[in-house]
Amino acid sequence: MKKEGEWIWLIDDDAALRELVGHILETAGYQVSAFASGPEALSETGGPPDAVLLDLMMPKMDGTQVLSELKRRWPDLSVVILTAINDIQKAVEVTKLGAYDYLVKPVDDDRLLTTLGHAVSHRRLEREVERLRGELGDRYHVRNIIGSSVPMCRIYEQIEKVLESDISVFISGESGTGKELVAKAIHYGSQRAGAPFVDVNCAAIPESLQESELFGHEKGAFTGAIAAHPGKFEQAQKGTILLDEVGEMAPSSQARLLRVLQERCLQRIGGTRRIDLDVRVISASNKDLAEMVRDGSFRRDLYYRLVVFPIHLPPLRERPEDVPLLVEHFIAKHGSDARRRVERVSGAAMERLSRYSWPGNVRELENVIHRSLLVASGVEIKPEDLPPELGGSNVREPDDAAGSFLTLEEMEGRTIRRVVKACGGNLSEVARRLGIGRSTLYRKLDQFGIPRK
Repeated sequence: MKKEGEWIWLIDDDAALRELVGHILETAGYQVSAFASGPEALSETGGPPDAVLLDLMMPKMDGTQVLSELKRRWPDLSVVILTAINDIQKAVEVTKLGAYDYLVKPVDDDRLLTTLGHAVSHRRLEREVERLRGELGDRYHVRNIIGSSVPMCRIYEQIEKVLESDISVFISGESGTGKELVAKAIHYGSQRAGAPFVDVNCAAIPESLQESELFGHEKGAFTGAIAAHPGKFEQAQKGTILLDEVGEMAPSSQARLLRVLQERCLQRIGGTRRIDLDVRVISASNKDLAEMVRDGSFRRDLYYRLVVFPIHLPPLRERPEDVPLLVEHFIAKHGSDARRRVERVSGAAMERLSRYSWPGNVRELENVIHRSLLVASGVEIKPEDLPPELGGSNVREPDDAAGSFLTLEEMEGRTIRRVVKACGGNLSEVARRLGIGRSTLYRKLDQFGIPRK
């Protein structure tokens, strides 16, 4: 049974060496499992270890075969070769197979421990990176986009369709509708999730610097270029780049971007070296790019390169049934900032929130709820806790001709019916979209008289 501390596997057919090295490692605080052969080590059921010290020349199964199998099982495992073979060609061979380092016997104790320490740290870092990637994937999963309205169900379906390909996606929608969130859901739900996601706000970069920021420059390419600079496309290698507000790109930057997309490579400004690119491109804009093409402010050929799979995010005023779900989400997200626990929104306050037209969309709603949580004096947000503008001119007319309002219960029932219809009666998907458990969904279906089939 493995004890606390880093666990090292020592694989060598030399019994004396196993005893000597094992003693050095245990004295340094490591937990050591020693094996006389590759098959003996590979039969160990408690892996993976934190690092491996591996001999090359062994009977039954040589070290390169053991290395290959170890890396097949645990690709991020740090394996240090410890061998009497002082052969550069062999060192290159095992390095290509994934060995972390190559030490020749006899090796100095300090160098052995230093190398092993670095190998263990490398393994620890790899695991931490993998954990953080998993957290990012969970945080930006499509299921975390809030909304159960029919328009949002269509958005979810569109996102799912592009996850398995590298097709260029264009996301349109007003400011605050969640374009960046959709782009991240696509990236972290795709096979590129382990590679960088680089977000570029084209509107925030001065026109004179756009090409340098996007495509990089070499030292001395222009005044002030005191060092080589890899651009955003290079930083996104193997991953995804989001060109947000792409309509703000200068004409010269548009021309260079078109060439990069066509050739799948670039040259830094002032450079001659060709840099091949493996980058997925997602673009977004709150402007009508098609109209910009018609008036000549955006290149038609670039438009067709970017707008291959368009996704349009509806403004919040067109999906008011999503407001209660979003409000609940933001109360949970920002509730810890309040002086006291705020658990809900009163019926009158929810009515006002649902009737407001939200010119700033979801971003504005989040800011309003965050502010109201700090203002509220009780366990619920009341109308007087909301900003006064919510009762002003930006108020939607009621959907029905009589001018009456839906109760919260009626809104809930209508929302569930629409989601059931949009999901084709798939109750597992309905529960996921609504963010509730199956038992809660069944209770709601019975409450509102909605058939389960």
